[in-house]
Formats: sequence, C-alpha cells, structure tokens
Amino acid sequence: MANKFTGFFNEVQGELKRVSWPSREELIGSTMIVILLTFILATFIGCVDFILSMVIRFLVR
Repeated sequence: MANKFTGFFNEVQGELKRVSWPSREELIGSTMIVILLTFILATFIGCVDFILSMVIRFLVR
C-alpha cells in the first residue's frame, strides 16, 4: 500500500515538472478578467432577478 502512495506522488511530481506555468503578468491579467466578468455577470443576474420579481409582483396583485 505504501508503494502505491509513493508511486503516485512520484508521478505527480513528474507531471508538475512538465507544467507550463503562467508568468506573473499573465496571472494578474487573467485574474482581473475573471473578477471583472464575475462582477458583470452578478450585476446582470441581479438586474434580471429584480425585473422578474417586479413582474411577478405586478401579476400577483
């Protein structure tokens, strides 16, 4: 059982050496895009939710 764990971690270590890691600038740029798109999507969903709740309130009255 210990040999399986050791083999697994050796394979993981080998794979991580082959990974192409992004530069700091690429990472910051990608993070900013994700934060911006999350904000835009949250705003859109909030507006749609508000409009639909107003329509439902109007129909229920």
